[in-house]
Amino acid sequence: MPNPLYDTLFGRHAGQDTPFLILRDGSEITHAAFVEMAAQFAHAITTSGLVAGDRVAAQIHKSPEALALYAACAQTGTVFLPLNTAYTPAELSYFVEDSGAKLLVGDPKVADTLKPIADACGAVLETLDGAGGGTLVDLAKTSPTTFETVDREAGDLAAFLYTSGTTGRSKGAMLTQNNLLSNTEALVDLWRFTADDVLLHALPIFHTHGLFVASNITLMAGGAMVFLPAFNLDDVFAALPKSTSMMGVPTFYTRLLGDDLFTRDASEHMRLFISGSAPLLAETHVQFEDRTGHRILERYGMTETNMNVSNPYDGERRAGTVGFALPGTEVKVCDPSTGETLPQGEIGVIEVRGPNVFKGYWNMPEKTAEELRDDGFFITGDLGQFDADGYLSIVGRGKDLIISGGYNIYPKEIELVLDEQDGVLESAVIGVPHGDFGEGVVGVLVEQSKGSIDVDAIKAAMAENLARFKQPKRLVVVDELPRNTMGKVQKNILRDTYNDSFA
Repeated sequence: MPNPLYDTLFGRHAGQDTPFLILRDGSEITHAAFVEMAAQFAHAITTSGLVAGDRVAAQIHKSPEALALYAACAQTGTVFLPLNTAYTPAELSYFVEDSGAKLLVGDPKVADTLKPIADACGAVLETLDGAGGGTLVDLAKTSPTTFETVDREAGDLAAFLYTSGTTGRSKGAMLTQNNLLSNTEALVDLWRFTADDVLLHALPIFHTHGLFVASNITLMAGGAMVFLPAFNLDDVFAALPKSTSMMGVPTFYTRLLGDDLFTRDASEHMRLFISGSAPLLAETHVQFEDRTGHRILERYGMTETNMNVSNPYDGERRAGTVGFALPGTEVKVCDPSTGETLPQGEIGVIEVRGPNVFKGYWNMPEKTAEELRDDGFFITGDLGQFDADGYLSIVGRGKDLIISGGYNIYPKEIELVLDEQDGVLESAVIGVPHGDFGEGVVGVLVEQSKGSIDVDAIKAAMAENLARFKQPKRLVVVDELPRNTMGKVQKNILRDTYNDSFA
């Protein structure tokens, strides 16, 4: 029996001496060398005592070795759990414990902090840094460059991705091999990726965008990636002439447009720019086309589903919309109270069904039942509408989700931390427009008594308990929060009041 994910994305490249990863210093790693590196990591995983189905939690910086760890998990049949490098120890502890991870891989610099977390959860701790060093690498280096791939089926779990919950408890979305492969296959065809493509990859790989969209597409197409550690304008400008395509969040494109070096000539070698993970302003869309002649292709996806919808490769890429459902995926807009499909033009909750839709939430059967209907449709919680031509627009987000710099942030998680701080009676967290990040987080605080809140102390507490991207960029102290007749905080009024916070 084969291993569909490994065989399709990785194994078929064994022995191929074509470039796969082009690094910042200009050096290259071939497909063949990458497959051999992954095999050595596969040996390291099994040496650590893991078997198929066990979870591998990885809070590591972007590197070829970090990507090879993902491939090694596929080859061993273990479940890959990438974690944001900005997560605090308190957040990390929850993910390791909840997932039941048997192996935790982290940066050597924080090994002393990670060890108690691993020990408490009965996990083995290994290290891997952004330069390709660490104890996991030491284990791998002494291992053979081939590994007998573990048999798996299309319905077996391949990855966990944690998505924030409105109650403050994050949910582990279970993704199968077929979830990942079906989506990748559809996107390779839709976006016309081939072995001749070189993708400019400046995204993180702990997120579905950089890992399961960008990397998987390149692997399936057999192309190459300019593999940058992060988005840096100088690095991107140097990489553009070597690249044919780029995937990014809106922040990437606003920063490019903010530099006079980004001209039509600078982008002439490119065939495609793709944006996602957060809404792209129509103004950015127009400015980009005026500057470069390229029209950004915007799409829409989620942690639980990967990509659902995309503007067309051929045909109009309509600003302010995310396009049409992917082949094999069904998308509808429904009445949130009845679940009935709404007519074109009406706003409702977006629901999605297809082979890309996740298996459910780890150890959360009630939450899974709430959001996955019996007929297979997933209730996204996002609000949308179809226009007369069938283009889908995202017009709002349920559950007060904030998307800042491409990352999902749920206010409740931040509010729980704010409410625990000295002098705070209650809090409300909102997202308002931010020129660079799409949305910026604002925390609105009510004092227990006049002068009882120390804003600087609260900011310090935020840094201890929350990843940087979740920390409010502004804290406001008020006498009371606006409420409706049922006592519910009216966040729409707060958003209107503080809409210009980052103008």
